[in-house]
Amino acid sequence: MYPSLHILGSRQFGGADQFYVRLLGALHEAGQRVIAVNRPDSPVAEALKPSAIEQMHLPLANQWDLWSVWRIRELVARQQPCIVQTYMGRATRLARLPSKAKAVHIARLGGFYKIDGYYRHAHAWVGNTRGICDYLVKSGLPADRVFHIGNFVPEPVPLSSQQVEALRDEHDIPGDAFVLFALGRLIGKKGFDDLLHAFAALPAESNGRPLILLIAGDGPSADMLKTLSESLGLTRRVRWLGWRQPAPFYAAADLFVCPSRHEPLGNVILEAWNYRLPVVSTATDGALELIDEGRTGLLAPCGDPAGLAAQIRAALALSDTERNALGEAGHAFLQSRYSRQAVVGAYLELYERLMAERGY
Repeated sequence: MYPSLHILGSRQFGGADQFYVRLLGALHEAGQRVIAVNRPDSPVAEALKPSAIEQMHLPLANQWDLWSVWRIRELVARQQPCIVQTYMGRATRLARLPSKAKAVHIARLGGFYKIDGYYRHAHAWVGNTRGICDYLVKSGLPADRVFHIGNFVPEPVPLSSQQVEALRDEHDIPGDAFVLFALGRLIGKKGFDDLLHAFAALPAESNGRPLILLIAGDGPSADMLKTLSESLGLTRRVRWLGWRQPAPFYAAADLFVCPSRHEPLGNVILEAWNYRLPVVSTATDGALELIDEGRTGLLAPCGDPAGLAAQIRAALALSDTERNALGEAGHAFLQSRYSRQAVVGAYLELYERLMAERGY
């Protein structure tokens, strides 16, 4: 059983951070000895506490944190990992392995990040979309050392009809309402202002069912967005959930909407498919790679509230059977390409390949 060291320097708990927790747990359950290196009192450190995964904490303060550079080298010398996997720019920049170290340094990227000064010194690179992999090769990294491995999402949490009814009662959602659900950090690039403008352009009812929009998340744009919602006359039609475990709302929704202006992958689309939800998304890089237009979802132009409203109308105009077919097709695609088994298997296969090249 070979040890692997996994380094993340974030203090947030966004999509990349949550995937770090999921992947480490899955590798541990697959029989790997996993050592998590992260910042003390960070959300990922808290999330990993209940697990049996060994954790080590470093400041990982900034790109000039020479103490953390030295401590990572010391950890590599003491623990003798075969794999050192870093997540995002800060951890990757600080992971400067000695030339004599036998460990393979893999940098995992979930976005189109700056390469020079951050990533070029790694031995191999994993992009979670084909677009990111293409970007890495165009940036001068060797194509035979760049690998595409996607994300997997948490297992769905089923809700009984009674639980769905209780959830709707809790948030003052009429029992016959058609529920749209959106999720993400409330910042500009996530496009929630576009979603509010699009929702304001929709009728209050569809086929006699009230249209209700649930928005889960928080962030610096929260107050602005709530003010915008009020100015658009949406106070009675929008529910602001804050940071919540999203599983119950996926289970209780009828349609998922991703209004992002920029999204390298779009974990929320995968999560919605996990609940067999039909999806309307803007045509971000990630959505274009994931969604087969008209078969697994509907696509709208980025930053275009009118276009987004038109695609939501199109989804509402479908029969229940047709909408369900979109969700089922998305779920089938998820299982074939982005299941836990497929993603963990791809990482383990990559580790074995790279270790063999290093003589393990």
